Amino acid sequence: MTNPQDESFKATTTWYEDADTYWKTVPSSVDGMLGGLEVVHAPDIRDSAAFLTKLSTEHKLATNYACDCGAGIGRVTKHLLLQKFATVDLVEQNAQFLETAATTYLEEEKREGRIGDLFPVGLQGFTPTEGRYDVIWCQWVLSHLTDDDLVAFFERCVTKLAPNGFICIKENVASRGYVVDSDDSSVTRSEAVFKKLFQKARLEIVEQQVQTDFPSGLFEVKMWALRSI
Repeated sequence: MTNPQDESFKATTTWYEDADTYWKTVPSSVDGMLGGLEVVHAPDIRDSAAFLTKLSTEHKLATNYACDCGAGIGRVTKHLLLQKFATVDLVEQNAQFLETAATTYLEEEKREGRIGDLFPVGLQGFTPTEGRYDVIWCQWVLSHLTDDDLVAFFERCVTKLAPNGFICIKENVASRGYVVDSDDSSVTRSEAVFKKLFQKARLEIVEQQVQTDFPSGLFEVKMWALRSI
């Protein structure tokens, strides 16, 4: 159930456990990863690819190594990141999703040596390897972190990026405040809230872009490329 927009957000004491329980009920498929909205897959990948291309051409983004945070079965890894980067690591707390990625969905890419490490952990407990990643890509996952844990995650990531690396975020955006979904234990933040958290983590916005061609009635989706101030 989605609660009305609010100007504040306080996580329940079982916030992360509830999210973990919810995702264990979701099938290990592209449709499952997209909440039954597989129709958004093509425009999603198209606009994300254009966003990364702009970072490459205008900001000299290297394309050696990326990290897919909240990777699920590897949809974004397969169709976006591996089209741009030589190697990709996956971070995903759901062990079944990672198993599907390794043995089925990304089996060929793993055999070719293009899949690096698989980290079975939530982002609240993830610390990147120092200097490894040109891009840390976070899509439709940061809604599961509390504000404090999100800022701490940003702070851990930005200090571990490769030279000229970026944190890239693609998330639903509320019109104002916070919208909490108690079904999957997630919170949709407004752009103003995101920018406040970026500032708190001492991150600057280098590029930003709104997703196009999604069905009507959905949240706006926005991308940001961030680096240290």
